[in-house]
Amino acid sequence: MIPVFEEITLLDGILEPAATQPVDIVDADSLWNMQDPLAQVGIKAEAHAALRAVLELYDSGGETMRAEVRTLFDRCRYFRWAAHIPLDPTPAGFRFRLLHFSAIDQGADTRDELLALWDLCDQARQAEVDIRPILLEIAAMSSAVDKYGMGSTKDILLKAAG
Repeated sequence: MIPVFEEITLLDGILEPAATQPVDIVDADSLWNMQDPLAQVGIKAEAHAALRAVLELYDSGGETMRAEVRTLFDRCRYFRWAAHIPLDPTPAGFRFRLLHFSAIDQGADTRDELLALWDLCDQARQAEVDIRPILLEIAAMSSAVDKYGMGSTKDILLKAAG
């Protein structure tokens, strides 16, 4: 197994208790603690490093590697849920976040991922990033499988590109 895959699998197990704990919606502290589950369990730096490393493999690898990364994110749902790096409002930062979007491949719910994509595109536009060529580039490496009946990740990114 690829070392970063092993690391993400381990981090996923560490995150499971935080991801599955009951949340008291009346208790503001309970809700606040859910804001950053990586910090809550003390693995933020490790998770961010692993996320960067696996997205580097996704970016530089061929279709086989990209499929393996998508499978990893599908299997490691707690890591997928918790590990996100804020947008750096630059073309490179937008591209990184789109790589992450592509690798997650719609996660558990296309609707949630669509909302995240629209927000990401809005933030990038506000930062005056030319998003269309980056959307087209990442669409070309994205899955063409329609997982949930709302189009494939590739289709979603192509539609966002206009």
